[in-house]
Amino acid sequence: MAQAKIQAKMNEAMCSKFSRTVSMADRSGQLLESLDQLEMRVEALREAASAMEQERELILETIQSIQNGQELRNVSPGDTRLCWEREELSLTANHLMGRTLCVEVSVGTIRNSQQEEALRKATSLIDEIVKKLLDDMNSGRQLLLALYAACVTEAPPVPIDQKFQAIVISCALEDQKKIKRRLETLVRNVDNAEKNIKIMDHQKLEDPQANGCQ
Repeated sequence: MAQAKIQAKMNEAMCSKFSRTVSMADRSGQLLESLDQLEMRVEALREAASAMEQERELILETIQSIQNGQELRNVSPGDTRLCWEREELSLTANHLMGRTLCVEVSVGTIRNSQQEEALRKATSLIDEIVKKLLDDMNSGRQLLLALYAACVTEAPPVPIDQKFQAIVISCALEDQKKIKRRLETLVRNVDNAEKNIKIMDHQKLEDPQANGCQ
């Protein structure tokens, strides 16, 4: 009888232990599921913030394009009404620029030491090209295109900067995307600047007074 009671208690203890183990496993599974859901929300948050960051960059670029574009310059300063309209357009563009700059969106990137160094080198090389653009736009543009060619997967129409490509590959994936976007923006701005210069020069040549004609 006593042995039967002991056996019963042992069975009860084993069942109790088994129940606790199952309960802990269930709890662990629930926590894991919650973390999986949070991971998806975090990634969605980062993607949304990144999209907002890109939208901010695009808006700033568009405003700058309007401010520096030929269309705004074509508003004749000789006519009082048009001169007032030009002033209003400039004020509106400046107002929008200020409001856009007040929006701060930043998505940080986790990097190891190698990726940090690669990003520093890539940024330094791009900055050097930007300085060269101020001295020689045509030569600087060719160097800029060689850097951009190193960031695209399709076969580029210009030579690739192999050194820069190796550096970019060593960067974090998010940094690679940002580097490519920066180069795309720079190339676009250089192309627009060249177009504006050609238009202005062409108009100057066609102006009779500019050629000394009456």
